[in-house]
Amino acid sequence: MDDDRLWSFEQSLWTEGPDNYREKVDAEVVMVLPHPPFVYNGDAAIDAVAATPVWAQADLTERQVSRPQEGLIVIGYRVKASRDGEAYEAHCTSTIRRIEHEVWRVVQHQQTPVLAQSATS
Repeated sequence: MDDDRLWSFEQSLWTEGPDNYREKVDAEVVMVLPHPPFVYNGDAAIDAVAATPVWAQADLTERQVSRPQEGLIVIGYRVKASRDGEAYEAHCTSTIRRIEHEVWRVVQHQQTPVLAQSATS
C-alpha cells in the first residue's frame, strides 16, 4: 500500500461510519482507547469504535511510517478531529497487515489524548 492510500485508509477510520470499521478492522485487533476499560480486543474493540459518533474532520499530521516486513505497516501520527463544536486531539499508532492482494486490516490501534497545556508553560 503506497503512502497516499495508507493515509486515506487511516483517515477514513476517523471520518466514516461503523460499516467502514467492520470492513477495515481485523477481528483479532487490540486497541487502547481513552475511555474505560481502555484496553479492548476483537469485537469489543470494533463495537467501542463503532459506537462513537463519526468525526466530521480529522487532520493527521506528524506522520511516521515503518514497513518492518512485507505486508505489515506501522504508523504513528497526531490527529486533530472535530464534529459539532467538539474537538479531540491525540497521538496515535496503528498496525495494518495485508490479508490478501489489496486487502488490508488494522490489527492494532492506540490513542494517547493530548492534554491541554497550562497557561504558564
